[in-house]
Amino acid sequence: MVASEPALSVVVPIYNEQSVLPLLVARLRGVLDALGEPYEVVAVDDGSTDNTPAALLAARREWPQLRVIRLRRNSGHQPALLAGLMRARGDYVVSIDADLQDPPETIAAMLRLAQDQNLDIVYGVRADRSTDTAFKRWTASVYYRLMRRIVGNHVPAHAGDFRLLSRAAVEALRELPERTPVLRLVVPWLGFPSGEVTFEREKRAAGHTKYPLSRMVALAADSITSFSAAPLRVATWLGLAGVAVCGLLVAVTIVAYLLGATVSGWPSLYLAILFLGAVQLLCLGLLGEYVARIYTAVQARPAYYIADDTRATAPAPAQVSMVDSLE
Repeated sequence: MVASEPALSVVVPIYNEQSVLPLLVARLRGVLDALGEPYEVVAVDDGSTDNTPAALLAARREWPQLRVIRLRRNSGHQPALLAGLMRARGDYVVSIDADLQDPPETIAAMLRLAQDQNLDIVYGVRADRSTDTAFKRWTASVYYRLMRRIVGNHVPAHAGDFRLLSRAAVEALRELPERTPVLRLVVPWLGFPSGEVTFEREKRAAGHTKYPLSRMVALAADSITSFSAAPLRVATWLGLAGVAVCGLLVAVTIVAYLLGATVSGWPSLYLAILFLGAVQLLCLGLLGEYVARIYTAVQARPAYYIADDTRATAPAPAQVSMVDSLE
């Protein structure tokens, strides 16, 4: 019999992971059964097109603590994660990806640290990224350095979406009015007492990555524009630099005219036009990015629609008006 109010919820967003599901179920169930705490596993099927939905329902017949939430369409990793967080019932909620690169065995250490030190947030921090390519390690390093510079040093380095949240932290996330939360930045911003548990990042157990370079770039852009107005200030400084360069060119032109050295030269004119055009287009692009976010917020469309939930009486809302721009 599954406890009516679990002490721990584990949220797993899943999209086309039929090859890794048997490994995930066997490994995660062994870890959670050994904890000795009532728990639930909230598997959020993000509109999978392979055999993932059927495999989840088959696993649930043998694992009563497994709860399956199916979204009507593929909404993206972040909406699927939010769907699970908003509907999880545990006193503590852990989010973890299905690919087993974040080891489920770390959950026990995260829960123990939270309980022993009365923490609301425990981050799973990657101590070793040797399984990633050199390019991915470099881009990740650049991303976290940039985020810490923009947002502050309270953003833990190399901490992704593998984290533990207390019920209080989850409820604080519910109350946020913004439409495009980037959890790896918003969660540290909440200011709850937090700790870290390091782990060795493993290779993907099966299947292929659902987070290619294009989505990594989109994550960086979304992180910056949703949490800082710094790009708009960059546009301002570029505009000032353009004005300064134009002023210098005007001074040079006047001096050349007075010295009688005015000769037609298309290179200088060509470069000046290119520079000013590039600055203007960049500034318009940055401004457009923020206007697009305002437009999206005004639309207030839900990030996802839930098709069904194996716990039909779940009290959480069926929709969350948070729009994901990463996927």
